[in-house]
Amino acid sequence: MPNRSGRLLSLGLVLLAVFVPPTLCAQTRVTLLTEHGDIVLELDRERAPVTSQNFLRYVEAGLYEAGSIYRTVRDDNQPNDSVRIAVIQGGIDAERRGEAFEPIRMESTNETGLRHLDGVLSMARDRPDSARGEFFICVGDQPELDYGGRRNPDGWGFAAFGRVVEGMDLVRRINRMPADGQMLTTPVRILAIYREDP
Repeated sequence: MPNRSGRLLSLGLVLLAVFVPPTLCAQTRVTLLTEHGDIVLELDRERAPVTSQNFLRYVEAGLYEAGSIYRTVRDDNQPNDSVRIAVIQGGIDAERRGEAFEPIRMESTNETGLRHLDGVLSMARDRPDSARGEFFICVGDQPELDYGGRRNPDGWGFAAFGRVVEGMDLVRRINRMPADGQMLTTPVRILAIYREDP
């Protein structure tokens, strides 16, 4: 029969499991509703906390609603790039760009251990520490977007922070849509976006 200290230890472990604060959860799911269907994203808040929290700020502020997925990059529309990639890119409502938050510190892939694999969610940026609210999703593995990759001359790559867990078929369909250069002829409107957990 268990002694009193053993019962107390068991009770303590149960209470710890029940009352772990939500901020310590490793992943957070976000559903992106577009006019062509839904994409469910899972953010890795444990390994990329700064980038994940930044994305959630835009979600909670409603800045992605009425925004769009407006860019597709694929083999046939990057003739001047010796290092080619495949992604789709989206962002906030153009009329609300003035409400964008300050740029965040870059969590490069050598810091987080995350890689730009098929379906990975990452932040668009110009120079390191310049990302705000524009994001992209990889179509196929894209190692040249990792730290040390050749797509960006500075070698810092991009900040991966999540992945698609549902709707990758839609991501691939958007990647194949008609485009004028890399800009979609008809951008895919974002109707709503929300986090699934408290």
